[in-house]
Amino acid sequence: MKITKKVTFIAKEGCIEEVKQLLTDMVAPSIKEPGCLFYYIVQSKNNPRKFFAVESWENADALAGHAKTAHYAHYKANYEPFVEHKYTEDLEILDAEAYGF
Repeated sequence: MKITKKVTFIAKEGCIEEVKQLLTDMVAPSIKEPGCLFYYIVQSKNNPRKFFAVESWENADALAGHAKTAHYAHYKANYEPFVEHKYTEDLEILDAEAYGF
């Protein structure tokens, strides 16, 4: 079963660049992982302190594998000093077959 999530990050005042770098560093290695369908980092134009990671994984094993990578460990060990608030939402891709999922 596919797992798709949106993780919202609100950067602390003065920490936009640190959050941007930490999150964008996750993209290249994550999209190369087995079972990664997509992995996007986007920033709100209306509120530049707000970032979203939108990711989709083939199954729970793929997502669990992601959590064991060195780049994920680096992110987990370093994001808290720069992030005021973080929360996750589970998503459903509508018409996934049209995308080849």
